Amino acid sequence: MTENADIRAQVVAAAQAMDAAGLVVGTAGNVSGRADDGMIWLTPSSLPYDQVSMDNLAAVDLDGNLLEGTSRPSTEKAMHLACYRAFPEVGGVVHCHPIHASMFAVAHKSIPAVIEEVIVYLGGDVPVSDYRPTGSDELGDEVVRHLADRSAVLMANHGMLCIGESPDHALHAALVAEHTARIVWGASRLGDPVDLPEKARTDFEGVYTYLRTETWSAP
Repeated sequence: MTENADIRAQVVAAAQAMDAAGLVVGTAGNVSGRADDGMIWLTPSSLPYDQVSMDNLAAVDLDGNLLEGTSRPSTEKAMHLACYRAFPEVGGVVHCHPIHASMFAVAHKSIPAVIEEVIVYLGGDVPVSDYRPTGSDELGDEVVRHLADRSAVLMANHGMLCIGESPDHALHAALVAEHTARIVWGASRLGDPVDLPEKARTDFEGVYTYLRTETWSAP
């Protein structure tokens, strides 16, 4: 965790990097970060990313009560808060709509962990949650159900959500997931993607578990 000014800067940087990487279109998606005092800083609703700044972020508590800021927080705040309530080690959340990962979400197919880094950084295959309405508490509950041992989850007919120890770390998870989805989509044109050997999967799952339990900080 980190100080409020630092976490606000990280949220803005991750949001603008997410937009620049093509993980969202227009004002879709949202980013949040948790400061060491427990405040959750979220990107504002319906504001272009080139206009997002430290001054127009919204701060809420774990119950969603507005603590600071005049902007309306993202309409997906329930999903972000569900992650922070469930996992005290999480310090950043990124919700985005990348093209290839979203294709898997629309097809209700998980992104297979056929590359070692997917297991190291995401924990394994990226699962697909059941469909729940956008912005609902039910969506937050459904997403959290898949993240106890993963850093990314696809939302059926929607997009993707990623968690990390910081906003930047959550963004990296999103980039890894989208990169892998693109590779798998291309590989499937050549034939069936081949799984990693079981021992490799098990070994790298251990690396992910260690990183998440021992290096992600908690308040």
